[in-house]
Amino acid sequence: MLPRPSQPTARLIPAIDTADPARAAALAGALAPHCGALKLGLELFTAEGPVAMRAMADRAPVFLDLKLHDIPNTVAGAVRSLLPLRPAMLTLHAAGGAAMIAAARAAAEAAGTARPIILAVTVLTSMDAAALAATGVADAPVDQVLRLARLALAAGADGLVCSPQEVACIRDAFGASPFLVVPGVRPAGSAMGDQARTATPAEAVAAGADWIVVGRPITGAADPVAAARAIAASLPA
Repeated sequence: MLPRPSQPTARLIPAIDTADPARAAALAGALAPHCGALKLGLELFTAEGPVAMRAMADRAPVFLDLKLHDIPNTVAGAVRSLLPLRPAMLTLHAAGGAAMIAAARAAAEAAGTARPIILAVTVLTSMDAAALAATGVADAPVDQVLRLARLALAAGADGLVCSPQEVACIRDAFGASPFLVVPGVRPAGSAMGDQARTATPAEAVAAGADWIVVGRPITGAADPVAAARAIAASLPA
């Protein structure tokens, strides 16, 4: 498995969120030397699939953020299908339940020591209390995050995806063991976009994040490499 990062640059995961394979390749090539992994999400994977994944994995470890969510048998089959692509990290929704998470972990074990880190997504960073309530969850986001975190870790997830605002609470509840990958990170002065629960990169790492995921503030910058370097330089050692 990918080791827990110990240096600021290794904590940064730029999100290569584009359906344009040429732009994705250019961003991946430019940013790979300045980060610990590259995120490949639904937009690019839907457009280019395994071709994009293989090309990116040749440059850096890949955080494959597909947020799998289906019945246990289907998710286990999807994980087995993805293993030849060598993802370093793979996401599924904690809301899929304990049996689904356990099935994903069991399927991943087929890759042995090279298996991906299985990460359970708790509550999307775009959701605030009102959006969560509209889905039928009356609790505050932090309470739902902790509930899903407990379920996912008990079922075999290696770590969690959460917003920066829940990192400290998760560390208090579960200690240093779970890997924490944290999107919803925005440098000071950056536009929030569709993110609802955010913090700065330095705040997220100080709270206990292992990796931070940053998309538009890097890929939308006039100089993405300079933006990535500036974010890495802002992180505590």
